[in-house]
Amino acid sequence: MEGELKPIVRRKHRGIVISRVGRGFSRKELEEVGLSVKDARKLGIYVDVRRSSLRDENVKILREFLKKIRGD
Repeated sequence: MEGELKPIVRRKHRGIVISRVGRGFSRKELEEVGLSVKDARKLGIYVDVRRSSLRDENVKILREFLKKIRGD
């Protein structure tokens, strides 16, 4: 299940926007699904405290992961 938890980040390189796999989910993304940093780390979710963006794709990934864990 952890293999699916890959946050997507976007960055600019010479004017071109590049998407790649990120280091971890941002605090804002975790708050959006109702998780604290401490709870996320207990679940094995990587957190990147340097990121401050809120990406809809990452929130969707987290919500699907929590549904699988909770069995909803």
